[in-house]
Amino acid sequence: MKNKFILNTSWVLAAAVMLISCQKMDKPVLGDYAKDANPPGGPLAFYVAFDGTTANPLMNAVDSIRAAFASENTFASMDGIKGKAVQGSKNNFVKYAKPNDWAKNATSFTVSFWFKKDGQTLNNKGGNGPEYIMSFPSSNGHWSGANLFLMLEGDNAACAVKFMIADKTVSDNWFTWESAEQKLPGILDNKWHHMVLVYSASTSGMTLYLDGVANPNVKTWGTHGNINIDESKITEMRVGRGPANGTDTDDWLASSWRGGIDQLRMYTTPLTASEVSALYTNKQ
Repeated sequence: MKNKFILNTSWVLAAAVMLISCQKMDKPVLGDYAKDANPPGGPLAFYVAFDGTTANPLMNAVDSIRAAFASENTFASMDGIKGKAVQGSKNNFVKYAKPNDWAKNATSFTVSFWFKKDGQTLNNKGGNGPEYIMSFPSSNGHWSGANLFLMLEGDNAACAVKFMIADKTVSDNWFTWESAEQKLPGILDNKWHHMVLVYSASTSGMTLYLDGVANPNVKTWGTHGNINIDESKITEMRVGRGPANGTDTDDWLASSWRGGIDQLRMYTTPLTASEVSALYTNKQ
């Protein structure tokens, strides 16, 4: 009986200790930690703030989603819309192995970035030509050698935006704002501007946002639906250059970005107008 009492008493004491421990764990002393707005597997698949301040340029261009380092970064650092950014120059660019799993998972998508450019866009030889925000060089057999590229072309009076995408069947579409009535004035004025391109699989349409405002000219890809990019054919991801190679060339597919790029984000979902507005307002 005595042993039974001791056993029961021991169990009660152990339970009491556990209860006290649990109560202490319920109210830990925590600081005011920032909440993760994009949990693992969330819609933000690739994000580079270009915010590093180290002497190693590869560490200054790390993708925050997978902690993926650039394999090449020959752009200089500059003051960005928030923190640091990259300053483009001819023949140079930032290179990554892949845009993480963005191309694999995206049916609809959003590309968001800040840019700063002074005047006429130029090819690498110095003549008028496009300048690329990004491109995905590819082994898919497309004439451009790419799955995707996004470029600006023009001057501060009128600048065209051109976004080409090739799907798994190598069928392509150009989403362009390039007619005389649709070119964008005042965006190559050496000031930071926010651009977002949102593709919706449900409408096969792409909406262009500039500084938080939607352009009324929505571009469509017939009834294409899911974007359907062949992720396996992407050979690399380039920020600030087209898919072609070659230095000091007038090949429009090899042009490099000569302005600033900051806060590059790629989502696997179509952001809403209010979500785009929040990115702009918060300089994200």
